[in-house]
Amino acid sequence: MANSAIVQLSVSVPLSDSFGRRSVFKTHSITFRDKSWRSVLPMDLKAKHSPSRDRSIICMSVQQAQKPKVTVSPLALEDAEEPPLNLHKPKEPYTATIVSVDRLVGPKAPGETCHIVINHGGNVPYWEGQSYGVIPPGENPKKPGLPQNVRLYSIASSRYGDSYDGKTASLCVRRAVYYDPETGKEDSSKNGVCSNFLCDSKPGDRVKIAGPSGKIMLLPEDDPNATHIMIATGTGVAPYRGYLRRMFMESVPNYKFTGLAWLFLGVANTDSLLYDDEFSKYLEDYPDNFRFDRALSREQKNKNGGKMYVQDKIEEYSDEIFKLLDGGAHIYFCGLKGMMPCIQDTLKRVAEQRGESWDAKLSQLKKNKQWHVEVY
Repeated sequence: MANSAIVQLSVSVPLSDSFGRRSVFKTHSITFRDKSWRSVLPMDLKAKHSPSRDRSIICMSVQQAQKPKVTVSPLALEDAEEPPLNLHKPKEPYTATIVSVDRLVGPKAPGETCHIVINHGGNVPYWEGQSYGVIPPGENPKKPGLPQNVRLYSIASSRYGDSYDGKTASLCVRRAVYYDPETGKEDSSKNGVCSNFLCDSKPGDRVKIAGPSGKIMLLPEDDPNATHIMIATGTGVAPYRGYLRRMFMESVPNYKFTGLAWLFLGVANTDSLLYDDEFSKYLEDYPDNFRFDRALSREQKNKNGGKMYVQDKIEEYSDEIFKLLDGGAHIYFCGLKGMMPCIQDTLKRVAEQRGESWDAKLSQLKKNKQWHVEVY
């Protein structure tokens, strides 16, 4: 990793099933390229670094994604044949507890994005690809006397959570800040209510959650050799982090992923990359099963000399993507809804260049349940 302190890790991996017991979990403070968050790690780490460096960098994924995989529990979470849906309604939400809130992005990222771990005590189970509804405190400004409306957030962890015990869920939240177009100054009265509540939360704070909800982004597991093409802008990477942890990090009974997971992530610059160290480690450990392409709009150029957006990366690999889709690959899109028109235009143009009808192809992809979209 560029411009990072060099760290040598001595990892002790127990040979027994005590690998996943609570007694061996320790809390470590972790920093990636000036990006910090607190995580529960299932093994002891001893870091040695040069005293000439003024900071040490311990890559969470170095130990979390390393083989052997992490033991998870309770395995009863694998038993359900259908995903949990709307266990807690917005009118009767579950009161969970904030475990940690940590900044994910570097100082040169436009805006702030946080990784937020919530303890639901195992009372709001979910599957990868689902969402939680969060109800911020306070009254609904449009309906005095009533609570705030629910806001949906894609869950950024596997069903076992970051502590692998089925009791937490993680959210990837960008703080919504409004700047007056005339003065250029922040107008806090127009800032996003829920995103600022979450990003300002402290460990121990209470948060009301509803759900889980959603089926369109569920990870199909009937074929462990399948190909999954995942396309995201910004915090839209959240569900894919859950997929990838399940595929590459966790020891899950009856699910051994042997296919291809291909992630395309579009952000502004290097400091805006989310979970980059974690994904990079999968790339190192599973080069035959994982591909990762970044589109950095403020640092890279597309083939026409313009800014590199995620649709440009898709076009760059369009022949391969279309062949994979013809072979039954699943393709997922998650992020701001403004991403889809440009992506659709790119796919349509590529299809026409190949002598195909994009409308017919899209219809077939939807019919085959290969097409998964969740935008906001």
